[in-house]
Amino acid sequence: MTRAENPPRPRRPRSRPLLTTAACVLTAALTLTWSAPAGAGPSDNGLKGALDTILADPRLEGGAAGVVVADAVTGERLYQRAGGDRLMPASNTKLLTSAAAMALLGPEYRYTTDVLASGTRNGSRLDGDLHLRGSGDPTTLPKDYDALAAEVAASGIRRVSGRIVADDTRFDAQRLGRGWAGDDESSYYSAQTSALTVAPDTDYDSGTVVVEVAPGAKPGDRPKVTVTPRTDYVQVDLTDSATVATGQPGTLGIDRRHGSNTITVSGNVPVGASATKKWVTVWEPTGYAAAVFADALDRHGVRVKKDEALLGGATPADARPVASHSSMPLRELMVPFMKLSNNMHAEALTKTIGYEKAGRGSWGAGLAAIGDHLRAQGLATGTLRQVDGSGLGRMNVVPAEQFARLLLAVRAAPWYADWYAALPVACGPDRATGGTLRTRMCGTPAALNTRAKTGSLTGASALSGYVKDAGGRELVYSIVLNNYLTSSVKSVEDAIVVTLARSDTAAGSIATVAPRKALTSDGASDTTPATDGECSWQKPQIC
Repeated sequence: MTRAENPPRPRRPRSRPLLTTAACVLTAALTLTWSAPAGAGPSDNGLKGALDTILADPRLEGGAAGVVVADAVTGERLYQRAGGDRLMPASNTKLLTSAAAMALLGPEYRYTTDVLASGTRNGSRLDGDLHLRGSGDPTTLPKDYDALAAEVAASGIRRVSGRIVADDTRFDAQRLGRGWAGDDESSYYSAQTSALTVAPDTDYDSGTVVVEVAPGAKPGDRPKVTVTPRTDYVQVDLTDSATVATGQPGTLGIDRRHGSNTITVSGNVPVGASATKKWVTVWEPTGYAAAVFADALDRHGVRVKKDEALLGGATPADARPVASHSSMPLRELMVPFMKLSNNMHAEALTKTIGYEKAGRGSWGAGLAAIGDHLRAQGLATGTLRQVDGSGLGRMNVVPAEQFARLLLAVRAAPWYADWYAALPVACGPDRATGGTLRTRMCGTPAALNTRAKTGSLTGASALSGYVKDAGGRELVYSIVLNNYLTSSVKSVEDAIVVTLARSDTAAGSIATVAPRKALTSDGASDTTPATDGECSWQKPQIC
């Protein structure tokens, strides 16, 4: 997809994960020859010197790097550099969450969203309440709520004397993860977690609406705003926005006010400018789901008191089923989750694991179960800290060695093929294949060869996965880079992986690829403060 035309934005917060041009830079094709140094031990076939050379890149000066490379079959460590150091992994955290979810929930696990009736039926009238009960599905679309409403109408119910009771009690009431930045609150990758929510489109960004702003017909007009899905659950404030003459700068800003569902559109939009889209979180996804369902009931001729919905009410044990929707199985959900690095999928799965394994849909219960599973797989969980499912929190710290252990352990799992297929593919032909690696390592032996999970926050970047070297040997690698000041170190990661793909590590034939330098628009070396993030976190995605 191409980059949307976006106007200048306000100052970016220090920890907001945004895309920079450098974040998706391709690796240079420059190949160097490396020979093992004189007197090197028998375990050093030149790979150590080659990767050490790459990691000497000046962009990492003063920073931290944990890197481990291993034989995927034998587990033999071929390269280690600070592999035991605890570093912030960003979205590589999803490797832990996704593997635990596949193991503990199973690849065929499905969420259900149900409608039940309490009270008595008198012909087409229900003297009681309709209960909308969620189980945590982060992929429920407006059309799914429409299908539920159609089933209610088909059951013969045409009027409900009571209310819609939105049952989100499968999860606890803690909506935001530990250590998440407050200034990310309206950003769609930081949506609130609820057992009842709505995703506006098939990127499945649950708990968000899509706001599209286009200029008016002439200067002085208010911009035109469309919200998807159409719902009165959110309100748009255009007070501080205006259409300006062609050629004037655009200064558009779209944000949600804290603690409310008022979305403020501010700034100027030039006549003739392309529409700007932004995915914005809602405040309280449970109410959002109830509102979307109520609108669907109205379209299908079922009358209910829309403005009197009860949020968080448990469904009575004697309530009668009326309609039900099942999600895609977990093995399919893994694709949008991992390919697009979907934070809200990770958090829903974490709480789901807690509910299924401990009877509590909370982060605490879910993370405890994830930790128990990882420990059983041979990970030294005492050396890491996981505080959420996605890696959005900056309190997560995981050594590269533990990611390597996980990547080795999962190869024996019965669900490994589905999990492996969900990993992004370098230079994959589309977002459904390449995901967050779609534009990286193209034109190299790593293209369509390596599968890996990316990770990016300000000053933190990671890449962990699998690659086959030039001799056909499958390798596992984990690269976690922290505390750098440049805008991106993605090309350093790419250089390591392409070097592995170009080399015959068993024969000691190592072909080192130098990292391409990130450049600014004027061609100078980029030393600006880091603001890079997962490329899928910039809408529309350009990766």
